[in-house]
Amino acid sequence: MKRILFSLLSLLLITSLKAQQYDTIWLSSLDISKATIGWGRPGVDVSCMGNPIILNGITYKRGFGTHAASMLCVKLSEGSARFHAVVGINDEEKATTGSAVFKLYSNTEILWQSGILRSGGPSEAVDISMAKIDTLFICTETTEDGANYDHTDWADAYFLVAGTKPVVIYRPTEAAVILTPEAPLTPRINGPKKYGARPGNDFLFRIAATGERPMKFSAKGLPAGLSLNTTSGIITGKIKKAGSYQVTLSATNKKGSDSRRLTIVCGDTIALTPPLGWNSWNCFATAIDQEKVKAAADAMVNSGLADHGWSYINIDDCWMVQAESTDSILGGEVRDAQGNMNTNKKFPDIKGLADYVHSLGLKIGIYSGPGPKTCAGFTACYQFEERDAGSFAAWGFDYLKYDWCDYERIAKDHSLPELKKPYVIMNEALKKTNRDIVYSLCQYGMGDVWEWGNEVGGNCWRTTGDITDNWSSMESIGFGQAGHEKYAGPGNWNDPDMLVVGKVGWGPQLHPTRLTPNEQYTHISLWALLAAPLLIGCDMTQLDPFTYSLLTNDEVLDINQDPLGKQASRITQIGNMEIWAKNLEDGSLAIGLFNRGLFTSPVTATWKDLGISGSYIVRDLWSQKDEGKFTGKYSATIPGHGVKLVRIYKSQ
Repeated sequence: MKRILFSLLSLLLITSLKAQQYDTIWLSSLDISKATIGWGRPGVDVSCMGNPIILNGITYKRGFGTHAASMLCVKLSEGSARFHAVVGINDEEKATTGSAVFKLYSNTEILWQSGILRSGGPSEAVDISMAKIDTLFICTETTEDGANYDHTDWADAYFLVAGTKPVVIYRPTEAAVILTPEAPLTPRINGPKKYGARPGNDFLFRIAATGERPMKFSAKGLPAGLSLNTTSGIITGKIKKAGSYQVTLSATNKKGSDSRRLTIVCGDTIALTPPLGWNSWNCFATAIDQEKVKAAADAMVNSGLADHGWSYINIDDCWMVQAESTDSILGGEVRDAQGNMNTNKKFPDIKGLADYVHSLGLKIGIYSGPGPKTCAGFTACYQFEERDAGSFAAWGFDYLKYDWCDYERIAKDHSLPELKKPYVIMNEALKKTNRDIVYSLCQYGMGDVWEWGNEVGGNCWRTTGDITDNWSSMESIGFGQAGHEKYAGPGNWNDPDMLVVGKVGWGPQLHPTRLTPNEQYTHISLWALLAAPLLIGCDMTQLDPFTYSLLTNDEVLDINQDPLGKQASRITQIGNMEIWAKNLEDGSLAIGLFNRGLFTSPVTATWKDLGISGSYIVRDLWSQKDEGKFTGKYSATIPGHGVKLVRIYKSQ
């Protein structure tokens, strides 16, 4: 009855307005290419997939097809009277789990919002006044199930206008404000405070220290078998005896000195803190070659990133021979007479490359998969696992990303035994190499891999599909990690995929990330709280000052590298406002206050929700400044899609 009355009233109102000579301006007649959407392309009278707009069995000739999360900004004239639309998830996703909320904003005010609309469910109609509205933000937002299948449509969408018609404008830009203070000229030792190694295996550790060069290093209490280059700060050798060793690292230059404790644990477990490094895929993808990898290693050192603890240079797909390829560079014999995997001609000396990276005090990673081919169609490890693991070790690799991809046609099904099988096989092969190789399982979270990744020897495991450089992807992946925290700890890390800041592109053509500055602060803050592997995905030879500041805040990196190894938990969620907290080794708490909404809003963390009481000192980690003592709660005003990352200490 309510729907019928609403329709009758709307019809009467529209008839009255049209009698006043208002023009109908269809939303899809405007320049909707300026919209930001979570996936696909803005659809003019079609869905984001290019299909007809069909909602709940009804086909609409006109509309705006999009994908949550999305935003279209429309500048209105004074004569704009009303906006009308029918909204819902396109029937092309009728059998999926898509869901979204549709919202209309005016600057900082929500004018209207739908309920949660789901695939195969009913649509909703909106018809509201645009009087005194300067700019209308037409938005769809994701829900708790993430952004998958959220093919959202604004069907039959139009304005009633007397005078100048509305104009679509680009989303307002944000200033890239650098919050991270510059590192002092006096020495400051950074990086992990705990490091794992296995007895008898090659050991490599670069003391990360900022400050004016030249600098002199020392290490008191090194276990037998290790030695330090006092000029470079690189520790090498082999530890002969298992045990826990307390080492005091020191760095001195003409401005002063600094010391820090490093616990070296020689035993069965490596990756005691999440790996910090770089991976080639998100910038170069199939265009990777040996010179680009070498340039990345040089950039990590020359830019100073290595002085903040970044240490891995990881090659992703496309270093091998591509079977049956007629390309003279990529093709050739996939294996030699002994069955050893060959590299393609873009990687003429892969062992020499590994040696070069090691000479800088950095580590190097490699990529393969359990199927006959990799994701990009290059040779992989199927039925050659032990030989290939031996090659990886002989070449000197320290990290293996092992990608499910082509094993999909080998596996019988997605039962747990089938999901585990290829990873068990490679783990057994790696054990025989007598080399410390971080084992990264890349199988996109199938079978709840976080529950058994450790069982098959994994040091980290992807919990999700591939990330892309937009809010919808980053938000749904990052905040979707809630509940996984009990499976993370030293040597075992949930991996929500690589970082998408800086210049990315997945190929030879790069572009600045499509994340706004506030979204980038959220990205790095959330990944730090999640104790996630931090793998830079951009071209490090083109770091701009803002991106550099995101990657070199040592107080933020310390949250990620905390020796306790706890992953943050979501403490509260009220609408778009969330509080996440992480326990740290020294008894303090790292807290993220997040605003997942579009506009600035206050966010409050209460001591009751955090399970604490009394007075606490609150320190802003991005600006590295204390904000004072607080009792009972802490509040901050957070910009849309932004964060406040703090560390709180019990006040004495």
